[in-house]
Amino acid sequence: MSHDFHVVCPACDAVNRILGSRLSAGAKCGKCHVPLFTGSPLALNEARFTHHLTRSDLPLVVDFWAPWCGPCRMMAPAFEAAAVRLEPDFRLIKVNTEEAQNLSARLGIRSIPTLMLFSGGVEVARQAGAMDAAGIIAWARQGR
Repeated sequence: MSHDFHVVCPACDAVNRILGSRLSAGAKCGKCHVPLFTGSPLALNEARFTHHLTRSDLPLVVDFWAPWCGPCRMMAPAFEAAAVRLEPDFRLIKVNTEEAQNLSARLGIRSIPTLMLFSGGVEVARQAGAMDAAGIIAWARQGR
């Protein structure tokens, strides 16, 4: 028996209820009709991040980064590749620490890149430093 999942739309932030068995079946938003899974990370500001964190049933893999950070820029393609492999079991999110300084401070981000895994709205794992796509995928699945 499959249960329902609440999934926040990547475009309009509407909360959609989807049968677990239908997550990978090309689910679309009931409000704006865009695909709920695009195979790429979402760039979110602080308010949108909080909405996804508190309203989605999916585990969130979050990359805290900054434009001036060389290792962050080097890891970006790996994070993109991981999104293709991890969706729809996870939602991958990028948060620019320069634009979300309050959130970064509240979460205790001390170095970047920092990956955080959230499940049920709470942090369950954290990893500082750049990783390749295989490392990100393994880390996320292990932390779940």
